[in-house]
Amino acid sequence: MNASQATAQLARLTAPSTIADPYPLYDRLRPVCPVKGYADYPPGTVPGQDDPVSAWVLLSYDHVAAAARDHRTFSSRDPLQEASSAPTLMLVNHDNPEHDRLRGIVNLAFSRKRMEAEAPAVRAIVNELLGELGPQDVDVMEKVASVLPARVMVHLLGLPPADADRFRHWATAFMLSADLTPEQRQASNEELAAYFIEKVSAMAGALAAGEVVPDCLMRALLEAEADGEKLSVEEVIRFCITLVVAGAETTTFLIGNLLYNLATMKDVHQRLKDDPALLVPFIDETLRHSGPPQRLFRIATEDVRVGDANIKKGDWVALFFAAANHDPVVFPDPARFDMDRPNLNKQLTLGVGIHHCLGSALAKLEARVLLEGVLAQGDEVMFGGSFPVPQTASLLNHGFERLVLRFVSDKEEAE
Repeated sequence: MNASQATAQLARLTAPSTIADPYPLYDRLRPVCPVKGYADYPPGTVPGQDDPVSAWVLLSYDHVAAAARDHRTFSSRDPLQEASSAPTLMLVNHDNPEHDRLRGIVNLAFSRKRMEAEAPAVRAIVNELLGELGPQDVDVMEKVASVLPARVMVHLLGLPPADADRFRHWATAFMLSADLTPEQRQASNEELAAYFIEKVSAMAGALAAGEVVPDCLMRALLEAEADGEKLSVEEVIRFCITLVVAGAETTTFLIGNLLYNLATMKDVHQRLKDDPALLVPFIDETLRHSGPPQRLFRIATEDVRVGDANIKKGDWVALFFAAANHDPVVFPDPARFDMDRPNLNKQLTLGVGIHHCLGSALAKLEARVLLEGVLAQGDEVMFGGSFPVPQTASLLNHGFERLVLRFVSDKEEAE
């Protein structure tokens, strides 16, 4: 493939057909990467108001993993988002030393122990959702995948349960997964920011006045202290926004992809029924094979050579984690779904290095509890009366906009 052919192929990265199934194009481009000229939008920007960035594309596992770990050379700061109407995301868009300062405080509130303690609450939400399905066609993206993370998030943050319905809209607008006008996207981002400014400020005021505030993640974030430092109210606001737009959105698409795999891989589904302990590798292989996050942008802080490419200081670089997860050098026969791969812990979907996803434990908890609920019911999972509709608005996430499934018990199937 020559330079002009590579440029033409890069332009196809933003095509709806590629967003729906990007892996064949990754395979064609991988041998010529790193290559420059991929034009797309970072999350939080407003297409139609903000301009796309033009970035280098990194697709091979070695290049992506090395760049993700080298946070000094490849900065996570996003000047476009900083200048846009959307708030800068916490941790995701911070470099050291500020990143480590913030993460050290947040870790005290958003601990694995706290997340695991939420398992009964997550299970109660799952049981309620599954109990409402019944033996009929159901769009699981609307009724399950988007509802579970939102309900869990409002519970964790100590917010009114009725507000969960608003979280999905805000997340898809911010993360560019919904096809909106610039005015609609801007209005959504402003509404999201105003909501958390009000909620966090009110709780901070209540705590300062000595009022009794129930234990919740928002309170823990306001009170967490490490080495004598606490988060400011503004930082807590931005962290709550990050949880909604990054955490809930990714988990929504992950749940949809997991349920799709159950519906299409009957042998895998049977293995899970026979041995629920396989749920962990099932989730991990889904993250590798069809994980939602596709790519994140970085900016080079100095001149650096990657492969045969000379990347200059100030250049944008797109790290395609999903393409790295399909690099045959690391994952032989990458298109094959294989829960028995010995190196599943090397998949990059949830990040690597200092930016490894803080919410990974929560996302996996939600996914595991939901799958346990489906397996406990003994249902067969099959397609309903309409074809799956992939998300085609943005390459940022891979998943479904609409996925109609039917959960059928053995007795009903026999009839």
